[in-house]
Amino acid sequence: MGLAGVKRADVLIVGQGLAGTLLAWELERAGIDFAIADQGQANAASLAAAGIINPVTGRRLVKTWRIETLLPRARLTYQQFGDALGLPVWRELRVRRLFADEGERAAWARKRGTGELAPFVTAAADEQGFWIEQAARVDLGALLGAARKRWMAQGRLQERRAEPALETLHHAWVIDCTGHQGVRSAGAPRVAPWEFSKGEVLQLQLDDLDPGVVLNRRHWVMPAGAGAAWVGATHEPGVTDATPTESGRNVLERSAAEILGRPFRVTGHRAGVRVTVVDKLPVSGPIGTVPGLGVINALGGKGALWAPLLAAEWATFIRAGAAMDPLLDVNRFAG
Repeated sequence: MGLAGVKRADVLIVGQGLAGTLLAWELERAGIDFAIADQGQANAASLAAAGIINPVTGRRLVKTWRIETLLPRARLTYQQFGDALGLPVWRELRVRRLFADEGERAAWARKRGTGELAPFVTAAADEQGFWIEQAARVDLGALLGAARKRWMAQGRLQERRAEPALETLHHAWVIDCTGHQGVRSAGAPRVAPWEFSKGEVLQLQLDDLDPGVVLNRRHWVMPAGAGAAWVGATHEPGVTDATPTESGRNVLERSAAEILGRPFRVTGHRAGVRVTVVDKLPVSGPIGTVPGLGVINALGGKGALWAPLLAAEWATFIRAGAAMDPLLDVNRFAG
């Protein structure tokens, strides 16, 4: 049930990564009282994420799940949030998808005449690849940093460690947005078949990169301001440490060299751990076995696209008891 009839909607958000940040924004807009407990973002997966929203992904060239409805929602959310913070965090992009091998070329040949990738892919391919339209990038570093300052100034953000299940003794709702750290905690309820994957990214310095184009060939190269870019991300299933590695750096340097075909300099190296579940959709909602405890997790590599929906659903649930999407219900794996 929601908080209809409760005089004070006392919500604690645990974790100020992307999910926790957008949830706090939606609660603030809805006039719901909230606090955030976050011990720091040094190893947050959100800070290692590129924030890319790509309508067509994977080696099989699949249209992203519900992209037609989720993309407009995400665009509006980030534009409004950016306006409130006084900085632009949303940038429209195109993706230049370069064929990595004959398998990808064959996948394109099968789909080019069906129209199933429209309206995001409409033009014919050339020898090297094709174009994906209506992609975007969310500047996660700027967004999370500015939001943190906002809620610190308001006295809402507490820099401390919190155990979500124990915090339910003091709050009407506690929503765990701590990603892999939360689900691997000894006290976390086992509510889903969690899967993990480590990803590493490099920051590059180079000139003359088109600021409106992401290059994608197995890995992506994304412009990140004048003379800067990111390349990523690696994928190591089952790895749960967030330490950058020499092997990850070597893989990404080789990939960047192949994609760019010109010199660059590495200026930064980050790593994070993605959380997914077997059906590759996020999980969200109240945890049935622990009253007052909820979660947003398993955003994988599509957090920038999915987080606005999940945060908005939580806000309407708390305010009015509105039902959440059953396809994303954290309890769908019960039993």
